[in-house]
Amino acid sequence: MSGWPPNCSVEIANRRASMLARARRYFEEQGVMPVDTPSLSSTTVSDPQLTSLQLEDGLYLQTSPESFMKRLLAAGYPDIYSICRVYRGAESGKRHLPEFTMIEWYRHIMGLGEIIDDTTALIAAVLDQPDLKCSVVRRNYVDVFVETLGVEPMNSSIDALADVADADGSLRQSIGDYRDTWLDLILATRIAPTFSNDCLTIVQHYPASQAALSRLCPDNDQVADRFEVFYGALELANGYVELTSADEQAARMDSDLIVRRDLGKTQVPRDTRLLAALESGLPECAGVALGFERLQMTAEHTDDIRNIVTFAEGFE
Repeated sequence: MSGWPPNCSVEIANRRASMLARARRYFEEQGVMPVDTPSLSSTTVSDPQLTSLQLEDGLYLQTSPESFMKRLLAAGYPDIYSICRVYRGAESGKRHLPEFTMIEWYRHIMGLGEIIDDTTALIAAVLDQPDLKCSVVRRNYVDVFVETLGVEPMNSSIDALADVADADGSLRQSIGDYRDTWLDLILATRIAPTFSNDCLTIVQHYPASQAALSRLCPDNDQVADRFEVFYGALELANGYVELTSADEQAARMDSDLIVRRDLGKTQVPRDTRLLAALESGLPECAGVALGFERLQMTAEHTDDIRNIVTFAEGFE
């Protein structure tokens, strides 16, 4: 049968192993404990932007280890990290594969600035570029829209956002009035490509409507204590100061399920175990999820994720 060799060379695979070793060394030096979590669960994330893969027996392949790791924190675990395979449906292309490696970690008593510093230090360590953590540009979410495109993201009309996205009639009909979907599209296609290619760009304080599992900013409840890290136009990581309120998290899950229904997406069960963990007391903490293959893409100077994995069968 043709097409049997791996996608990447032994040299690339060896460099990947070195990067993973440096990640583990960074966490060991920081006193962060490694943990393992299941790939399968009876529940999954409610986020309307994510599509979970479900098996015939009803179990879901996990989109991240977040729920399990927060349950560990609620049970009294110290700072923890996981390097694991995760799975997402409807994601395939030069920057996406349905199966990929995620580095996710949680630190106690860290605010937004501290967890951003921790993230840039990890990235610099894994890439073996110590000066990288000193060349970081931090920008507020609203500012990048206003300064780059002259559009205010939280108050502009949907028509104005569609115009900025240069959307045709089909796309306008597909997205409809979902502001956050328009904003995600504009950020990915119109704003991120303007970011510098020789430094990390941090976009912080996302709109409250995009808080996900983060808390709202104590000084401004219109925005969330959430950030994303970009290297050039490539998004590497998503992190935030964690929401600890079970009631607020339950309300957000219910809101997500309404959006999923309206978009015609598969309904998923509420993660009642996560809610119970929050109810029992999730400690003040911050967490980050980093796509490892994305980071390796920057190290290998490639724009195609398939060039740095051993196999991507069915997605060539």
